Parts: sequence; C-alpha cells; structure tokens
Amino acid sequence: MSRDDNVTAIIGGGIIGICCALYLQEQGFRVQIIDRAGDDEQRASYGNAGNLSPWSCVPESVPGLWKSVPGWLIDPLGPMAVRAAHLPVAAPWLLRFLASGRLARVERQADALRALYAPVVDLYEDLLRPTGQLDLIRRCVYVTLYRDAAKADLGALGWRLRRERGARLHKINAGELREVEPDLSHDYQAAILTEGQGRTTEPQRLLSLLTERVLHQGGVIHRADIRAVSPDLDGVDLHCSDGTRRFRRVVIAAGAWSAQLLKTMGQHVPLETERGYHLTIRDPGVTINNTLMEAGRMVVASTMEGGLRLAGTVELAGLKPPPDYRRAKNLATLGREMFPDLRVGEAGEWMGHRPSLPDSLPVIGHAPGHRNVLLAFGHSHLGLSGGAPTGRLIAQLAAGQPTSIDLSPFRLDRF
Repeated sequence: MSRDDNVTAIIGGGIIGICCALYLQEQGFRVQIIDRAGDDEQRASYGNAGNLSPWSCVPESVPGLWKSVPGWLIDPLGPMAVRAAHLPVAAPWLLRFLASGRLARVERQADALRALYAPVVDLYEDLLRPTGQLDLIRRCVYVTLYRDAAKADLGALGWRLRRERGARLHKINAGELREVEPDLSHDYQAAILTEGQGRTTEPQRLLSLLTERVLHQGGVIHRADIRAVSPDLDGVDLHCSDGTRRFRRVVIAAGAWSAQLLKTMGQHVPLETERGYHLTIRDPGVTINNTLMEAGRMVVASTMEGGLRLAGTVELAGLKPPPDYRRAKNLATLGREMFPDLRVGEAGEWMGHRPSLPDSLPVIGHAPGHRNVLLAFGHSHLGLSGGAPTGRLIAQLAAGQPTSIDLSPFRLDRF
C-alpha cells in the first residue's frame, strides 16, 4: 500500500478538481490529483461553451416545464433526447427533476445558485493573474435571442428570478439587435441582454494553465482508475487500478463518475449524466461579438480561439454508450438558422458528460459521516462557472474555516 498520510487526494482532473487543488494549495495543503485513465477530451471541462455565469440562478426545472418535454423529445432538432435503452434508468431521475420545479423550491434553489456563482469572474481572474494570461477571460454581455418579440418578457419567471437577485437586464428590439450582432438572422425580433457576465475564449487552455499552476506549486497528477473509496477515522484508502493508496483526506470531484465512487461508500445519489455536444467551426465566415443563446432551441453560440462554437443539446444515455454525433451535426443546421451566411466547412465534433442532479444544485460539503471525504460534483451545465467558487469552498472546509456562503442547500443528504 502506498501511504501519503499528509496529502489531500483530489479525484478528478477537470475544472472542479483543479480549482479545488489550487485553493487547497493556497491554504498550505499538499495535493495529489488522481485522474482516470482515458481520453481527456471527453471531460466536460474540455468542450463547454465557455460561459462564466454569475447570473445563472434559474434551475433547469421550473413550473410548467413538463409541457415542453414531449415536443422536445419528438423533434430531431430539439434540445433533449433520451435513448430508449436508457429510459428505465432515466425515468426516475426525470420524475424527480420535474418534481423539483415547484415554485417554492425554485425560489430557494435560485438563492443558492446565485450565492454560489456570484463571484465566478473575479475568482477566475485571481487564479489566472499569476500566469499572465488574463486575456483568457473576457467580460461580456449574454444575449438571449427571441424570434417572437412577445416572448422576450422580462416579467417571465426566469427573468424575474434573475432581476430580483440583482441582475441588470435590458430588452432590445430587432433594430437594436442588428447593431449588437449584425450577422444574426433577421428572423430574431428581440433579445434580452444580461450584463455582468464573463466568458473564456478557450476552456481547455484555461484548464491547462491552471493545471500547470498546480504542478508548479508541487502538486502531483497520478493516472489511475479508482475502484472503491474506503474512509476510516484516520484517513481514506483509495483502491486504484494500480494498487491501494492511503491519504489524509479525499475530495471527490469526478463529475458524472462521482456517484459510482460514492456507491462504494454506501452512499447513493441521484446523479445523471446529461451528455452534451458541440460543433466548433474553424472558419465560419460570420462574427459573434457576445455569447448568444437561442431561446427556442437552447443553443449557445460563442467565439473560441479555434472558431465559432455551437453548444447545447441534452442526451440522456448513460456513461458507457458511444456518442451519437448526429446530435452535433444537428447543431450545424441550427447554426445556419441563426446565421444565414454561416460556412460550416471544417468543423470539430465533441461529446462530454455533464453531471446533473434533479434540483440543479451541485453537492458541496462533507460526505455524511465522513469528515475526511469532501464532495464537489454535480454542477450540470455550469461546471466551468462552478470551478473557482467550489474550489474556494472546499479549501475553506478542509482548513476548518467559515465558508463564504451557506452550504446547507448543497448537502448530499438533502436527497
């Protein structure tokens, strides 16, 4: 058995795990990241839309959402799909997801999400400052597009939830939208602008720079698959594919794979993987000035260092089946609807696993009954936004300090 009794192990080398490592190092902890062997490009940190969203305080499940689900499922270009073979597994999760959309619960969830994500842009700038690569973070406006101007309603629930928590929102008409985004289709008749947002121009480069900081500060990355997690009063044994390793404490930040690890500890969590797809077009022939969200199709368009990225679409199919890249190809069709002059040409397709819980809140905190196991997973579509805020909270917990926000909404035992 390998013993690292004075080291904190972090399971997972994605953006959540790396940010946990950086903040733990700031607190004086030695860290070792244990990352599963395999294709790094399948991690959600690699292929997301690059949003840093202080105002993403609206849960995915809201009152009345169930009315839209059947239409989404039968539309081949719709924002959601469920593979038939996975339906028996997904159905209980979907029922809990819809049940979490009651108004009273949504209000509480919105408060928790706003508290968690509020400092995200500032925190990433702080983490990047030592690298000299602050240009990787851009302050921006988030533009939500509507074909029907009447649907751009600032009184609607989602916008009300943001506005009541301090968001600066503005509705603009078709003419004003053309000034903001000239290459957009003239089919869009209105937009709502959310100020105070941020984005990264390349999520993978952001992750790589922060990983280099961890290594430069003495951190270690070990590649292994973890079979089981066994905590006791004095430490935690990790049973890995290359042997058993013992640590002082462990942070589980393994994204969609976290539920499997917790199951070996006798803990059960309703974690689903929402498989997300993207298409990155190398030479699109159109320009995007901000981050754009197509309200009807729920497609996000943003400019990356490698081209124009179209992201979105949810597929429930589990962790093991291969990607269905028809979902990515559909994004090209949707992109042409948004930008009539779009040239698809050379494009890269991608699929990654978003770890999602029914109430849209991640799990952040101690594992029930095990103070030496910390949990940091389940950020759904907001993993990039969750990285720095979650890392800071995990380090505060490990150091026995008061946390920046109330963590009670994020407890594992809420389920």
